Amino acid sequence: MKKGKSTIGKYGVGIAVFLGLSLIVGFGYITLNKDDVEDDGKIIIGFCTDNLVIERWQRDQEVFQAKAKEENVEVIVYNANEDNNTQNQQIRLLIKKKVDVMVVIPYDKDGISEAIGEAKKAGIKVIAYDRLISDADIDAYISFDNVKVGQLQAEALVEKVPEGNYIIINGSPDDNNSSMFRRGYMTVLEPFIQSGAITILEDVWADNWREEPAYDVVASTLAKDVQIDAIIGANDRLAEAAIQALSEKGLARSVYVAGHDADISACQRIVEGTQYITIYKPIRLLAETAVDLAISLANDKEVDSVEVINNGLKDVPFIKLDVLSVTLDTIEETVIADGFHQREAIFRN
Repeated sequence: MKKGKSTIGKYGVGIAVFLGLSLIVGFGYITLNKDDVEDDGKIIIGFCTDNLVIERWQRDQEVFQAKAKEENVEVIVYNANEDNNTQNQQIRLLIKKKVDVMVVIPYDKDGISEAIGEAKKAGIKVIAYDRLISDADIDAYISFDNVKVGQLQAEALVEKVPEGNYIIINGSPDDNNSSMFRRGYMTVLEPFIQSGAITILEDVWADNWREEPAYDVVASTLAKDVQIDAIIGANDRLAEAAIQALSEKGLARSVYVAGHDADISACQRIVEGTQYITIYKPIRLLAETAVDLAISLANDKEVDSVEVINNGLKDVPFIKLDVLSVTLDTIEETVIADGFHQREAIFRN
């Protein structure tokens, strides 16, 4: 059995992880100095991320590594740089390094099942982190209530705009979360659509989470002199691109816009009045619970989960964390009170 500090947390999993060896930057990833680490009983976790460009994933990695370091468990971090082939190669490198657990943020939910299967055959436990991996034999999925993310966005908008023209900008179709967010929007919007109170002008998808589709769909709609009353962006970057298009027509404060992730720029836009709402997902809780979960799996403990989610191959234990709405009225009691952003940074403009 692997060793690590063994406190039991909210989800019945032990505590965990990080690295005593120095890190060097490799091609698209960070790796340990040694290719072969002698088994000294320490847990080794491979943290395999989609990218480290956006603010959200940077925060996750930083918290994960800090928590892991406290627990004296080694971590190898690989960055796929938004490339499925690279992520598959990195998963196979982690197999060669004989990690005990992989924590994977998939770039393509459908693109890594074969490599994950190889990891499982090698006796490595696999956690899908915040994004579900389809058709793969994973041990656990840890994320937020992603359907609730969409519900909270839509509920906030229909409270302000119960009638009018809406645009929906979904995330990447390769990310399972995008479909879950959309399910949340539609559970709220469908009655309004059926009654004719709300019209969906456009319902588009942003390949690779790129901002261009968000900007383009808003700009092209405005170019036709069609009124827009509300916009749902699947994350804050998409919301920002939509707001840019509105700003160019002098409409940034005239349209209610929803995003999510509680990026610092989104929180600034909320206090400035150009974005109405974002959704805060407590990243520290997610990352630290994932470390706990990895330790537990490395010690061959069962996942303590009240829910499961089917990934196309099996029912996967699902550790689901709650989310919070952030508006001008709640910003103090959410992201500021939680220390996610400093008040001075949010109100600097």
